Amino acid sequence: MATTVSKVTLSNRDYLAESKMRNHFVVIDEPTNKGGDDNGPTPVEYLLTAIGGCVSITLRMYAKHKGWDLGKITVNVYQKEKLTSEGVQKILEEEISFEKEVTDKQRKRLLEIAGKCPVAKMVKGETPIISKIK
Repeated sequence: MATTVSKVTLSNRDYLAESKMRNHFVVIDEPTNKGGDDNGPTPVEYLLTAIGGCVSITLRMYAKHKGWDLGKITVNVYQKEKLTSEGVQKILEEEISFEKEVTDKQRKRLLEIAGKCPVAKMVKGETPIISKIK
């Protein structure tokens, strides 16, 4: 079975990290108002990007299978905070739009398919995380 790997190395420069995925490199940092140097997106911004990317790709795959031309697919993912009786709760909200018109029936089905994106399923707690220190 295939394994997907992201190797993250935090530098000696406070919060600046580099991540290697296959043949790709990205940097991670915190904004200056949080003690970083703003050299790259934050981990949360990457998570939101991963969700949006996964949802849009999942929708494209489904639409191609159905022969639907959606045009460009845009997914805006927001992290919001809501005050509850138990304190502040973080909520992720997706706004999905299509360049081409979709019917109400297509809209309903595409919304269901969006929830089947593997990254969204991971975030919803459907994938266990096992941590160990070497």
